[in-house]
Amino acid sequence: MKNIGIIGYGWLGERIASSLSGKYTISATTTTENKASDLNNRGLNAVMASFPDYQLTEPVPQWEEINTIDALIITIPVSEKSCCVSSLYNRIQNLSSFIGDFKGQMFLMSSTGVYPDLPKDFIEEDVPLESVSGERMLRNKYPQLSILRLGGLMGDNRLLKNYNVGNLDHAVNHIHYADISAIITKMIESKAETKLYNVTAPIHPAKSQVINAQKNIPDEEVFEVKGKKVLSSKLVSELDYVFQYPDPRTFHL
Repeated sequence: MKNIGIIGYGWLGERIASSLSGKYTISATTTTENKASDLNNRGLNAVMASFPDYQLTEPVPQWEEINTIDALIITIPVSEKSCCVSSLYNRIQNLSSFIGDFKGQMFLMSSTGVYPDLPKDFIEEDVPLESVSGERMLRNKYPQLSILRLGGLMGDNRLLKNYNVGNLDHAVNHIHYADISAIITKMIESKAETKLYNVTAPIHPAKSQVINAQKNIPDEEVFEVKGKKVLSSKLVSELDYVFQYPDPRTFHL
């Protein structure tokens, strides 16, 4: 049975682990000893680890589990929105010390936030990874890295109606966590490497339409949906993938 490593056992990491645990053994990192202990009691191989955005006096020790891991999933933020470029470099250096010269399959959970807020349809080539600092730095260190640019993470307790949002006539670029897990599983099984994919549900209703659906309010108004749409057509074509949740208006069902 393959061993999957998840760096960052947060909201998304937990759901990916839950989906993969039936097929694979799971090793994970978390930021507190209590949570690591709890995960170990639940059958995961968990350790406490953090990757600060400053230079350490001593390198981060290498993960003892790393030589047993077949595929590595990174869910911690490595974007300029979370820190400046120099701080981002430090964070990636600390992460690299932890995973060493890892050669297995590797996945970075990036974001569709790399695309500018313009009213157009975006594909991966519109913003190449070379122009995204975190993606570029990690790909340079790990050439096998696949990058998944995730839309807004939704499902379970994450529903748009629970948030204070503006521009209600603008399109959503959302993704259900179950599809993220299924896409990663398919890529692991097909031994995919060095890929760059947008991961968004293929239907892009307006925010107001999603909120109305979640509140069970009839959506009678017909209007033009504005704003940007981030397309996942490359992923669908190359992986022959069929979304479990293609329409964000049904994520709550």
